[in-house]
Amino acid sequence: MRTSLLCILILVLFIHPESVAANEDKESPSLAEEARSAVIMEVDTGKMLFNKNENEKLPPASMTKIMTMLLIMEALDEKDIQLDEQVTASERAASMGGSQIFLEQGEQMTVHELLKGVAVASGNDASVALAEHIAGTEEKFIRKMNEKAEELGLKNTQFNNTTGLSTKDHYTTARDLAVMSQALLKHEKILEYTSIYEDYLRQGTDKEFWLVNTNRLVKHYDGVDGLKTGYTSKAKYNLTATANRDGMRVVTVVMGAETPKERNKQSTALLDYAFQNYQKVTLVEKGEEIAAVPVEKGKTTTVPVTLERNAAIVLPKGKKIEKIDRKLNISDKITAPAEKGAGAGTIEFYDGENKIAEQELILNEEAPSASWYVLFKRTLSSMTGVLS
Repeated sequence: MRTSLLCILILVLFIHPESVAANEDKESPSLAEEARSAVIMEVDTGKMLFNKNENEKLPPASMTKIMTMLLIMEALDEKDIQLDEQVTASERAASMGGSQIFLEQGEQMTVHELLKGVAVASGNDASVALAEHIAGTEEKFIRKMNEKAEELGLKNTQFNNTTGLSTKDHYTTARDLAVMSQALLKHEKILEYTSIYEDYLRQGTDKEFWLVNTNRLVKHYDGVDGLKTGYTSKAKYNLTATANRDGMRVVTVVMGAETPKERNKQSTALLDYAFQNYQKVTLVEKGEEIAAVPVEKGKTTTVPVTLERNAAIVLPKGKKIEKIDRKLNISDKITAPAEKGAGAGTIEFYDGENKIAEQELILNEEAPSASWYVLFKRTLSSMTGVLS
């Protein structure tokens, strides 16, 4: 797809925080002192607001299920599975130890119920049952996990199971977990599960099972609606948390805390630090029409272009930028048929000569092919215009 530079300095945005400019390089307090590694990421931009040993390879325990849930959500989006379809637990799934929802071999639950079992109770048996249902075997699902890790550019991650139970050569990093979480959070429906504090499975039967979220911050920290805890004797206590306040969503990762109380305390401190010291400024919202791109052989001659996701920047509270300019690098044309969401270029944002943000542009509508009759009429009209 050929691209050309169009529309230079299209928009000037003025940002006026109430207070005076702050120091961009403010020192963070002593955070995550008792953790092996930790990070804070703002989700829309991917900007890291804090890190400690972010690339140290460590066992993630059940935070492994962030990748498991990502592949489950992708399968749902691609219509490979449906929330209401039945899944039959295999002997292997039913034999999983550790955290579980106590599936029995041959027992059936819906994808919806099993996803609750993974997201809320961290059920190893539910994870394996869904993995087998999606990929045929857990081994094939694990290959998909590692392929997805490679696709996301995670160079310090390797999976050997879907659950996080201790095994050789199964590791990731705080940074990689934040990137996985960012990808998972694009599937906003997952928050309907990870934000549940308590619920039930098999309700109304003699095998009713009470689900209580292993992430206590869902109940005890304002704005937290996910994401995943983890514990093994080797990994210690871990938590990837996400919260949304004032339009800014952050992910925090704590790995290797000695106790669940310490894990929660450190995660709370990271969240406090992010919300007390940073603000997100949205430059353009996803869905806003940016431009129109010509369509060759299409039912319509142009199709609108929008952003793949919100374009935003993160600033220290009190930081002021007088103006932000933007440039479009947009396709000369696309050829029909083209699907809604197909790539159409990029948009760049500048503070003077300094590029501060870049976002992918996509087609905001489907571009179906024109019928032969429409193409004939266009050709005839074009020829008539030339002859006249």
